[in-house]
Amino acid sequence: METGRLRNPLNREPVFAGKFYPASEHSLKSQLKELFENAKSPSPGRNQPLALISPHAGYVFSGPVAASAFNQIPPNAFYKRVFILASSHQFLFKGAAIFDSGNYKTPLGEVKVDTDLGRELISSCPVFQHNPEAHQFEHSLEVQLPFLQHKLGTHFLLIPIILGTNNPDECRQIAHALKPYFTPENLFVISTDFSHYPEYQDAIDIDLQTARAICSNTPAQLLKALDENKKRKISHLKTSLCGWTSVLTLLYITENEEFEFQKINYQNSGDSKLYGDKNRVVGYWALAVFAKEHPFSVSEEEKKELLQKARHSIAHYLKTGRRNKPSPPETPGILNRQAGVFVSVYLNGELRGCIGNFARDEILNDLVQRMAISAACDYRFKNLQAGDLPEMELEISVLSPLKKITSPDEIELGRHGIYIKKGIHSGTFLPQVAQKTGWSLHEFLGHCSRDKAGLGWDGWKTATLYTFEAVIFRG
Repeated sequence: METGRLRNPLNREPVFAGKFYPASEHSLKSQLKELFENAKSPSPGRNQPLALISPHAGYVFSGPVAASAFNQIPPNAFYKRVFILASSHQFLFKGAAIFDSGNYKTPLGEVKVDTDLGRELISSCPVFQHNPEAHQFEHSLEVQLPFLQHKLGTHFLLIPIILGTNNPDECRQIAHALKPYFTPENLFVISTDFSHYPEYQDAIDIDLQTARAICSNTPAQLLKALDENKKRKISHLKTSLCGWTSVLTLLYITENEEFEFQKINYQNSGDSKLYGDKNRVVGYWALAVFAKEHPFSVSEEEKKELLQKARHSIAHYLKTGRRNKPSPPETPGILNRQAGVFVSVYLNGELRGCIGNFARDEILNDLVQRMAISAACDYRFKNLQAGDLPEMELEISVLSPLKKITSPDEIELGRHGIYIKKGIHSGTFLPQVAQKTGWSLHEFLGHCSRDKAGLGWDGWKTATLYTFEAVIFRG
């Protein structure tokens, strides 16, 4: 079904408005408001989800469950991109089709598509293709968009993907191509309904087994569950997961990684107040995927290892002029996880360098060794020499994950460090800065905004603010 690329941008119109959900902006907003008012609340203390599994039937049937899925997005969440994976109900074709001709439209307005990334994926990965027809006649992606618009407004870029394959190997290839984008700055939405057309109670049973297999985060377990459901010969069961290829792709992305799947809400079409027929139903689950949370602490053994590795890296660099290859972790805990770190170098009690970074793609073990060398070479200070090593003292600050805040009142001086970001400008202060300077909260923010981020004294007022905590130790 590969077609010629369109020369001019062509938006994807809301083909299923008035069929699966209201066609007028006012009616759609009203229905979404009611659905979210009755949706399952986010789990307390959770970070924003990395992925959601949401149904795609008409809103009168699956709307309450879909709203519960999207309601797991916290009010202050920000996502750079939203990837929607939906399995085609109309066509069978190789791989997956990425819409890159223009934007998607709904009665609530346009959803901007990241056409540049879409074209990059198509050109670099044979498993993707340009195939606008696959999108034109598919409802399962479109119906997710109003929920996203309600929660996120227009502050995200969309990557719309329709899977045409029914081959697990191709799902694995799609997952391999998309895995680099499965990060906290992006959201993945997987569109699927569960069992189709069994009786009410059979659906509840089948759908729970399928949901448990998904939550195992094991692709083989999901495929096994689908096969076992088929072998049970349940009356009128056509499929137990219509979007199984999209869900399988997600599991190929998340398998063997530290993610937690959470069951949020379940209903089936028999629960619909207006049209509930319990003889032949379709099942709907809302599931969410979060990064596993670990208690933020650094043991005495881990502190000792971090100090030794930082000191060894600096010594090797000062004596040879070369960066050493990071030595592997010796302890099984936080050194093996992604965590930010700052290293400060003191000589006879005088600061001679301070460099750090937030968690990106490196584990703490590797990042601390790299930051130690950078701190020893901090251009703002006189360079250290090998002869300084006996008098050198290190201070290491291991950072907790960043937490976005909506008010400076959430900052606790002495406990929280701050990270200020606006556009390409950013700046940070560690928690101990407020203690050492005696600054007020306003001074803490003002100095960071002006001196670190380059935004001016009051620039923080229009920037995005984050807090973090730090475990600080010397040696």
